[in-house]
Amino acid sequence: MVATRWCLEDAVAVILWPVLGFMSGALPFSVWVGRLALRVDIRRYGDGNPGAANAWKAGGWRLGLAVLALDYFKGAIPVALAHFQYGISGPGLVAVALAPIVGHAFSPFLGFRGGKGITVSFGVWTALLPPAGPLVLGAILTVLFYAKANRAWALVVAMGGLLAYVLIFARQPALLLIWLGNFGILVWRFRHELLSCQRGPK
Repeated sequence: MVATRWCLEDAVAVILWPVLGFMSGALPFSVWVGRLALRVDIRRYGDGNPGAANAWKAGGWRLGLAVLALDYFKGAIPVALAHFQYGISGPGLVAVALAPIVGHAFSPFLGFRGGKGITVSFGVWTALLPPAGPLVLGAILTVLFYAKANRAWALVVAMGGLLAYVLIFARQPALLLIWLGNFGILVWRFRHELLSCQRGPK
């Protein structure tokens, strides 16, 4: 009886946390904050992406940092709680970790046209590999940014560096699956830039 109860609780948790993660990631903070603070749609700026970069362009560094923090934590918090507080691991952790990124990239609040997922991905990897995940990604992206690398290809290289870290130091099948899913979503969201010859962020 006890074993059955715990199995049911585990099954509910594995289903519930990806749903919560998706809904957290789907919250379009950049659009909502832009409308509240500036009375504008930040998707009219830059590349039209609902993210921190265009919030920064529309309202300055204060608004940009606020949105950056919100997007970061909407990825980090549900994954950290599910993994460390409730012990979700294995295939369940794969679903939980990818859910905020999918929610952000395909937000139902924006007609399933969301952001590109860089900041949310940082949040997710912070929760999965503190502090190595965001440090590896951030260090490579910083170097490539100052080298004037194409933004999309810089992200591909940074994700390659993260993969190397996972294969050498983490060695967990779940993390490899999460990386593959995360990489696939980012490539899809940046597909036009990857196929172009544009250099540097606009």
